[in-house]
Amino acid sequence: MRRALPILVAVLACFATTHAQASDRVPLRILAINDLHGNLEPPPGGIRIDDPSNKDRKIRVNAGGVEYMATLVKRLRADHRNTIFVAAGDLIGASPFLSAMFHDEPTVESLSLMGMEVASVGNHEFDEGKTELLRMQNGGCHPTDGCQGPHPFLGAKFRYLAASTFDKTTGTTLFPPYAIKSFDGIPVAFIGLTLKNTPRLVSPVGVADLEFRDEADTVNALVPELKAKGVEAIVVLIHEGGFPTGDYNECPGISGPIVDIVKKFDKAVDIVVSGHTHQAYTCNIDGRLVTSGDKYGTLVTAIDLELDRNTRDVVSAKANNIIVRTDTLSKDAEQTRLIADYQRLAGPIAARPAGHITASLSRIPTDAGESVLGDIVADAQLAATHAADKGGAVIALTNPGGVRSPIVRRDDGSITYGDVFAAQPFRNQLVTMTLTGAQIKAALEQQWLDPTRPRVLQVSKGFSYTWDNAKPLGDRIVAASITLNGAPIDPAASYRVTVNNFLAVGGDGFTVLKEGASQIFGVYDVDALYAYFQANSPVAPPTTGRITRLN
Repeated sequence: MRRALPILVAVLACFATTHAQASDRVPLRILAINDLHGNLEPPPGGIRIDDPSNKDRKIRVNAGGVEYMATLVKRLRADHRNTIFVAAGDLIGASPFLSAMFHDEPTVESLSLMGMEVASVGNHEFDEGKTELLRMQNGGCHPTDGCQGPHPFLGAKFRYLAASTFDKTTGTTLFPPYAIKSFDGIPVAFIGLTLKNTPRLVSPVGVADLEFRDEADTVNALVPELKAKGVEAIVVLIHEGGFPTGDYNECPGISGPIVDIVKKFDKAVDIVVSGHTHQAYTCNIDGRLVTSGDKYGTLVTAIDLELDRNTRDVVSAKANNIIVRTDTLSKDAEQTRLIADYQRLAGPIAARPAGHITASLSRIPTDAGESVLGDIVADAQLAATHAADKGGAVIALTNPGGVRSPIVRRDDGSITYGDVFAAQPFRNQLVTMTLTGAQIKAALEQQWLDPTRPRVLQVSKGFSYTWDNAKPLGDRIVAASITLNGAPIDPAASYRVTVNNFLAVGGDGFTVLKEGASQIFGVYDVDALYAYFQANSPVAPPTTGRITRLN
């Protein structure tokens, strides 16, 4: 018995030590999404993942939709005493018809119902300008369209964060830079910010009085302030991302802006939730966990942390991207009711016949940057502004980022206003201006201002040119190849050119278009496209070749 006593004491001591260690750890589960883009209903393409039986090929999994996401979020919260639901930007903007028709109010309401707490702003949160984004937070009726929804819009119950976005007039951030949440007495800071290039991605007019500062510099400047408040655990929600290799829960390699940004972060930053690039990954970058959850609500990222009670810092972290599977998850009743309320209002408008197509119209570009749907959109804008009293346009140019969704052929070939709206959801007004041939060439050269993300303008029929990928930036357009109806463009001659108001004020970096003279404002882009289908149905996919590429 005496021999057994020391053994018993040792066992008890070991148990006590293990128990103490366990009690010193506080678990926290962070649930995160990014780039929802108002996809209340499952996106048509679902998500593509590696085939489990053959890693060399991809399979498509039906996924997404807020009804299913809400169920998954509830499931992932269960049995976890400390949880928080967050997002890394682009929750709204470039949205399908059901959300966009109501200026994304349904999406904000949906996420509020889901219990989202904080979200960084993305570039698409600024699509309708600063004032409209403030309305998303605070509620109220749209200044032009009024109160359209089935009930008053009260604004987001979650808090937008904007650490790097400053009001030039006040010198303060547009929204709070961070939020501090306490879990079992341990404070955790969530810093929210968007990419510094946001002004080049949205209409400059809507953000003219805002300044977008460097992402890493912004975060690093906040670290001393947070530490002074007793915060050691720091999570960054950033609307910028990377391009990984591997499947949706892997990261054998990653490139892109997020890599350099994370490496510049102060070592106090523990976790980075990213977005913008519409990729899925769970990575270790510079010793830190970095995640992204694809796009359109197909994934929810579950990040499990352990916090040390003594140091109040993160001691372990792991992440898992979980597919929002429509075949295994049930629908959340609250979300179903919300969608039904808006569908009752939107249905008659969305169902209006637009015309017919002979085949699906793709937005996927050729190697030269031209797409079938892009051609049709440009043709529609030319048709809407060609008449002398409508602007007298002979050329139309449109940005590829404004063509958001393919138009998929139904069995009978019919398309609706909802299909057209999904393809052109921004409701940009058409602007016809006078440009010289030299200015047209200069504008085309600006397509590669960001070499990593070229923005090849879609062009109307009759206009064509060739660009040379081997040439340096600023000299890629083959001048002699620029023609209109077979005739060379004269650098000194004037031409009436139609663009949308986003491009007209220098959007996407096309500053040359701000020089356009004698501007005439026309219809909205979506209305021009709708009228084109009505007038020309059945519409067949045009043969590409308006834009050609060398090298």
